[in-house]
Order: sequence, then structure tokens, then C-alpha cells
Amino acid sequence: MVIIRPIEPDEYEELGALTVESYTKLEGHVHEPEYEAELADVRTRAEAPATIVYVAVDDDGRLLGGVTHAIDHTSPYAEATPAGAAAFRMLAVAPAAQGRGAGKALVRACIVRATDDGKSSLVLHSTTWMTTAHRLYEGLGFQRTPERDWQVTPELLLLAYRLDLA
Repeated sequence: MVIIRPIEPDEYEELGALTVESYTKLEGHVHEPEYEAELADVRTRAEAPATIVYVAVDDDGRLLGGVTHAIDHTSPYAEATPAGAAAFRMLAVAPAAQGRGAGKALVRACIVRATDDGKSSLVLHSTTWMTTAHRLYEGLGFQRTPERDWQVTPELLLLAYRLDLA
């Protein structure tokens, strides 16, 4: 069973390491030391305004993954989130826990929070090589929104997705 809840301070370091590992092990990952440091810095995300970090844990309390939910455009993690929308970032599942439903449960928690908050949509950006995540998003009803794609660097294109909630 996968349990979703807000992160606890004693889990910051573990989730940071898990997130960096899950991102850097993906085939196609573009090494960016500054971004990898941001992935590791869970404390800053968890303590930021208008931001919630959720974790997935198993029955024994083992950390399976996490996600950063930007409640609205005022979150420092919102990355150009439109007014009236929520966003999520840094979805990560431990390699050993992948395929057990933790990623889907984390995204669903963001959908529920955004819906409960009365948001019109939930948005995200994803790298081109995160194809497993793309299937997850599309399976949950997210649609590609190419007009919101973001060319971060010449080597890094982020694909935009949106789920309409209203």
C-alpha cells in the first residue's frame, strides 16, 4: 500500500538523495550541477510559501518518492504557472519502488489538492526523455500544451502538460 502525506523534516535529506538519483539515472539526463543541487534541497522547497512537498511511503514508512506541489503562481517553484492554476515539479520515485503506484499516487494527490483549492488546471513541465512519466500523465488525463513548452537551454527542451480541472 502507498500512503501519501506531507514530508516531515527528518525526511528532507533522504528525499533529496532519492530525487537526484532518480533524475540522474534516466537515460538522456543532461547533467546540470545547479539543478541537481536544487533537486537535493528539499528543505527549501518544503519551507517555501505556497508550496507543499508530498511523499509516498509504504506500510513500513519507507520513503518511495516525492513531489513538489506549487499551490499557485506565487510559489517560488511555480515556473510561469498561469493564474488560477497549480503546478507540480520534481516528481521522483526510488528506482527500486518504480511500478508500484507511488508516482501515480503522488500525482493524484496534486490533482486532489488543486481541485480542493478551486484551481482551473494543474500544469507541469517534463524533459523529453521522461517517457515513463509522460505515459503516467497522459493516462491521468493530462494533455500536451506545446505553446507552453520551454526551451531552457539549446540542449534542454521542457514539454508542457495541463490537466483541466474546472
